Amino acid sequence: MPVANPPLRFAIVGCGRMGRHHCEQLIRDGRGSVTALFDPNQALAKQLQHDLSSPAVVAASFEAVLQTADVDAVILCTPTGEHYRQATASLERGWHVLCEKPLANSREEILELIGRGEEAAKRKRVFAIGYQRRYWSGFRTLKREIASGKWGAVRAVTTHAVEFWQRSITGTWRDDPAQNPGGFIGDAGSHKIDMIFHLTGLAPREVFARTWKCGSGVEIVASISAVLGEDVPCTVDFIGHAQHLSEDVSIHCERADLLLRHDQLWIARDGKLEPLLSDEPDSSPVSGLIDAILGIATNLCPPECALPVFDFTRAVFRSAETGQNVFLR
Repeated sequence: MPVANPPLRFAIVGCGRMGRHHCEQLIRDGRGSVTALFDPNQALAKQLQHDLSSPAVVAASFEAVLQTADVDAVILCTPTGEHYRQATASLERGWHVLCEKPLANSREEILELIGRGEEAAKRKRVFAIGYQRRYWSGFRTLKREIASGKWGAVRAVTTHAVEFWQRSITGTWRDDPAQNPGGFIGDAGSHKIDMIFHLTGLAPREVFARTWKCGSGVEIVASISAVLGEDVPCTVDFIGHAQHLSEDVSIHCERADLLLRHDQLWIARDGKLEPLLSDEPDSSPVSGLIDAILGIATNLCPPECALPVFDFTRAVFRSAETGQNVFLR
């Protein structure tokens, strides 16, 4: 693995579960170090500093982070409503940016951030979204197999995603529709929606959906019937009050079905189901960002990949509200 010399210096903004996860990924990668930490809850930032045995500065505010001199890149792990302001300020500061999903709460903000990302790229700055599935070996193998064309065109897509997500959001910003208007579908589900478009290369055209809050402040369950480009039917279920974590993805092509079930890849041909070797390299958004910064790989998650996810999610809720099909632009 190419080494950053000296190591890239990272600020972590938001020191909860995802901030801690990205710090662990940085340590595992070895080409970056944490030099600044910030969370509105200062105790979280100080606890992370202590747990990492890190000399990183604990900043008193996001504005104080922006004044920090020894930073090359920032990882934003804050509520979605903060992303637009913080990503904009970080790009203007000249930093590389990794922003957790969803990218922003409005289409207008996403479009503006796409433009800012294009301008940043001209200055050799990388702006990426934390869609981690794009880096995982299994999904990278699926992407390669579908893109190869040897199994023919995609004819149908089905996905089934279940989590015990509802129990984890009580008392957090994720149960506040003002901060997380997409609920389970727009938050944790955005990874799964992005993967449908990423794997197939097809954009959403039409959506019919029903959603349920199930006693929470945000939507927890959704049943979605969609049509992708080339008239490909797509069925998506999100169950956010399940008792376990699981995900099934089925891409039905002309000459084979490509499946992900319980973290195992399968291929079905001529009525026979067989394991499929997951042989693409495994990575993470942090390592992917560093690879892109060092120029040894392209940015797998540029901000423009957020737009079809946002449009699809908005169509889901509009359909659920009206009981009608929604056609996307």
